[in-house]
Amino acid sequence: MTKDVVALTKKMPDPLSVIAGLLSGGPDKLVGAEADGALVRLHDEQGRPLLSVEAPLLVQVRGEARRLLGADEPEVPYWWTEARATTGVREAEALAGTFAARVATLAGGTAWPREAATSLAVVNTDGMTAVPVPAAAQPAIDVLTDKVAVVIQDRPVIAMTAWLADTFRAAAQAQLGLQIVTPAGTRLSPAVRAALPGWPSRWVVQDEECGYYDGLSGAVLRWANGLFVTVEPAEATAEDPRTPVAGAYGGRIADTGERQLAISFRCVHPADDRLVLGGALESVWQEITGEPPAGWGTEEPANLPWSLRQVTDVAFERSPEPTWLVVVGAPERPGLATVRITRTKAGVEEDVTLAFGYGPGEEVPGEAAVMAAAEALATRHDLQSMLVQVRRARRDLSVPPRFEGPGVPYAFVLGAEEVRTMPGDRARRTPLREKPRDLGPKTRPALYYPLPGDPSDLSGWKDFEELMTHLKGGPS
Repeated sequence: MTKDVVALTKKMPDPLSVIAGLLSGGPDKLVGAEADGALVRLHDEQGRPLLSVEAPLLVQVRGEARRLLGADEPEVPYWWTEARATTGVREAEALAGTFAARVATLAGGTAWPREAATSLAVVNTDGMTAVPVPAAAQPAIDVLTDKVAVVIQDRPVIAMTAWLADTFRAAAQAQLGLQIVTPAGTRLSPAVRAALPGWPSRWVVQDEECGYYDGLSGAVLRWANGLFVTVEPAEATAEDPRTPVAGAYGGRIADTGERQLAISFRCVHPADDRLVLGGALESVWQEITGEPPAGWGTEEPANLPWSLRQVTDVAFERSPEPTWLVVVGAPERPGLATVRITRTKAGVEEDVTLAFGYGPGEEVPGEAAVMAAAEALATRHDLQSMLVQVRRARRDLSVPPRFEGPGVPYAFVLGAEEVRTMPGDRARRTPLREKPRDLGPKTRPALYYPLPGDPSDLSGWKDFEELMTHLKGGPS
């Protein structure tokens, strides 16, 4: 059963409601505040944490509880209060459930998961103690070694919560890998998938047959020397590692009719006090779906209604440090983007990774919509480059622990400045079967390169690689 609980309430849990929840372990348990009051912890007599509670978050975006928890949610706006029990302490889970049940009762709402939050009674904690927490550990870290920080979570979707975002930062600062351990039925939010760095970081999935495997590659894993590593058969060599793949991961794609349109692009804006950020993403969203994004946030759940002004204000307040954002669409048209805004010598860069989901019978937007989105970026938003792909993947955009196959390039766009600085007519004389098309002013156009875009035709990657080699000045 999960060690995380969430109370979803119409009213903001007031201090008395939170105190009542924290007294679920009896009046002799100690309460302490950290992170300027944004985190409250319930401790044992030795001061070791049993339960950690985040400050309530006001969610003003429809569908986030359904997307991340599979739970029914109150009408927006509502309050999201999250608690995490310390792993390895049996009674701590009951404490978390009682905390959520009390908060939901007093503030008017529900608790997730329902089976964990069924009792309002004081939990018997006599003799209960927690293991010492290393000084470098964050609330979400369950195991800390000299190589990795390990997070154990049992949720429908592992999201980039405030806790997990802090853990990513702490692991990076300590130069440690981050390994997220989940049961087989769990999926990743695209925001977590995009942020997970390379080895030794990985998504570790528990499996009845093989024990553990990597949810993104399928490699069978084992715990050794302070981290999860791939299993190496005795007959393996450096030239032929023969890494076994979990049967649950699979190797063939069952075509369910679900598709994703994946778009990644970078815009580089001149640094200017009047610069408005987020407009590039809004333009693409509008061209593809007919509507702007629904909401955004600096963590998941995305809790704020979409606002260019607020996005710009947050980025300028954090500058020169980079700003990371998650942006979501309405539940009726699944869409999710991660945005990284960075101040560089070239100006202000926006790096965007975006995907929209489509079910069986829903038509993926065609070339007209993609070209309109590309033209908007090229003419109004300082586009540097853009890649569009089509994938056989889940409509809800979450990442399952099984093989889904790669996307296939649908189109590539080179911004006007990149075209201008390329020597000669290299940008136009390409190895592709179709000629590039002009976008924007004829005197200074961007170029749109059409590619196959058929998920069943992986030759699109060969075309894309040849195009990249050509544009970089290599042999075509």
